[in-house]
Amino acid sequence: MFNVSKKAVAFSMVATLAAGLMVGCGTDSSAEATKSGDAGKATETKSDLSGKITASGSTALLPLVKQAATEFQDQNKSVTIDVSGGGSGTGLKQVAEGSVTVGMSDVESGKDYADKGLVDHQVVVAPFVLVTNKDVNVTNLTKEQAGKIFTGEISNWKDVGGKDEKITIVGRPESSGSRKLVKALVLPADKDFAKDAIAQDSTGAVRQTVQQTAGSIGYIDAPYITPEINVLKFENVEYSKDNIFNGTYKLFAFEHMYTKGEPDKVTKAFLDYIMSDAFQSKTVEELKFIPVNKMKK
Repeated sequence: MFNVSKKAVAFSMVATLAAGLMVGCGTDSSAEATKSGDAGKATETKSDLSGKITASGSTALLPLVKQAATEFQDQNKSVTIDVSGGGSGTGLKQVAEGSVTVGMSDVESGKDYADKGLVDHQVVVAPFVLVTNKDVNVTNLTKEQAGKIFTGEISNWKDVGGKDEKITIVGRPESSGSRKLVKALVLPADKDFAKDAIAQDSTGAVRQTVQQTAGSIGYIDAPYITPEINVLKFENVEYSKDNIFNGTYKLFAFEHMYTKGEPDKVTKAFLDYIMSDAFQSKTVEELKFIPVNKMKK
């Protein structure tokens, strides 16, 4: 009797353990199913995004937004993003008019757009540099010297320690945010660029013209630096990310992506993508911009 009961108890324990294991396995499967369900839901949510975004404006910001658009569209096949340049003035004007979704700008929208309902999204920091043709043997300009060159007061490189050679100024048109930035940071107050300065429609065109024009000087965004041009020190400080972080290199700007009112669902998702840690820490730095969260405001 005792033996029978003992066997019965042992059988009961084995059965209980087996049931427990089955229950346990069932719980794990359920959890996995839930996890899979969540992942599927996340994927479904991302793939559910659809719509069209149009962005125009700053040519400084253009390569970064184009790269972001390519990556974002790869992950969201039903989203189309068209990105074009034209300068910061064009971007601000078009987003204020509602003809584009996003206006890219090197400068803040300012009082001209104060009543247009624009919402500012600061996405990265863009460093600027002063560059010359390779034949120029000057390697540094003070703010005063650069200001006098861009206004036309100094027109020969020999006046700033270089060889006897006429200076040709290459810059951007009135609508350019880069022009406004350099004017604010380099030129004397209430002064403007020399009237005989060459104006190019894009940063890339400025670089190319400087590269091809003897004795020329221009200003470009750091991502456009190539070995075919000279990069000048400014106030005896070499351009580097560390010198921006420590406050000794002064030529940089926060880059803006303006929307008219709060962004819609797909535009917000695109802006969130640009601000994501993955994009900021990898692509932004690869393209020679500076992650906005690394700056001390």
